[in-house]
Amino acid sequence: MKVALIGLGEVGRCFAQALHAQGMELILVEREISEAAAALAQRMGIAPHAAVGPWLREAHAVLVCSTGLESRTISIQCSQILQAGALIADFTTADPAHKREAAAAAHERLIQYADVAIMGGISLTHARTPLLVSGDGADRLAALLAPLQGAVRVVQGEAGDAIALKLLRSVFTKGLEALGVEVLVAAQRQGVREQLYEVLADIDSTPLRDFVDMVVRTHVVHAARRAHEVEQAAQQLALLGLPSRVLPGVRERFAATAAQRERRPLPQEQPTLEQALDWLDTPAAP
Repeated sequence: MKVALIGLGEVGRCFAQALHAQGMELILVEREISEAAAALAQRMGIAPHAAVGPWLREAHAVLVCSTGLESRTISIQCSQILQAGALIADFTTADPAHKREAAAAAHERLIQYADVAIMGGISLTHARTPLLVSGDGADRLAALLAPLQGAVRVVQGEAGDAIALKLLRSVFTKGLEALGVEVLVAAQRQGVREQLYEVLADIDSTPLRDFVDMVVRTHVVHAARRAHEVEQAAQQLALLGLPSRVLPGVRERFAATAAQRERRPLPQEQPTLEQALDWLDTPAAP
């Protein structure tokens, strides 16, 4: 089987090295060869190409490891050259809509497409870094990478779903990270950090899904009251000399929900999660 890797940054070099070790025949593509990429290609005895070309027709699978900004263009170029039945796997953090466009172009040429979201640090876990994969080529890519003994999780959905899930996860985890920084620094300054962990124990004992579902259900009911609590919390941090960079956005979220309540009532006094989400996703007319 012949596999082409387009982009020899950290991700491309990692998978090129791992697949080469498994005896795969590789084609390497990199517009601007770094010292690390040149050294890897030399060890493998492979002369890299500077761009996609007709020779790509020999490849059975293409791993796009470029930047997210150029991956759609590269994938579409590959679709115009590859033979029917080939596979394109986009490993970039591109816009989900761009991956769906690239997948549509591939399908027109009877080529399978896999949307790959890298869910960890390549520099730490290398080719065993967990991957989330969607699209009609997901199972095929999982089989290709199986000898690398990585954690490949196939999402039953279309191309674009895997990267959308990664980005949504980032909204949650990066927001939580920012809040964690602010609350622990403030707790440390007040000398109550250990006690804070005890106060948060009830959250720690609740399954994450149950907790998130609960806060969304109750948010639509209590947003106005909770907005005042957010304001008080922000004032406390300011008095400590630690003005919050996160809470202004939190305050806006609560204020927007409270304003929507004034324009449009809830479907019922205690809505279900589905009712709350539908109501939040259908803004009231101004």
